[in-house]
Amino acid sequence: MAVFRSLLSWLKAFKDVVVQVNRGKATGMLEFELKELENVFMLLTMGGFVGLPAPPTPVALEIVPFLENELVVLLSRSDMASDPIGSLMGMLEVD
Repeated sequence: MAVFRSLLSWLKAFKDVVVQVNRGKATGMLEFELKELENVFMLLTMGGFVGLPAPPTPVALEIVPFLENELVVLLSRSDMASDPIGSLMGMLEVD
């Protein structure tokens, strides 16, 4: 009976670890997908800088509030363009 209980507790612990690992992987995938969708959104709205057709002006003006974070990143990257070490630390997310 004690062996059965220990086996059940081991299986429960194993299941909990497997569930936690899968949640971590799913969260990582969702974060990656969100970043990529933000990049695509920025490319669609500010594509005129790289030669893509720009959206109509009224639509672009309605979208601007959603671009606040991306514009901050764009400005910080342009400020760090002459600082390669700062850029490297930014990619590594070192504060």
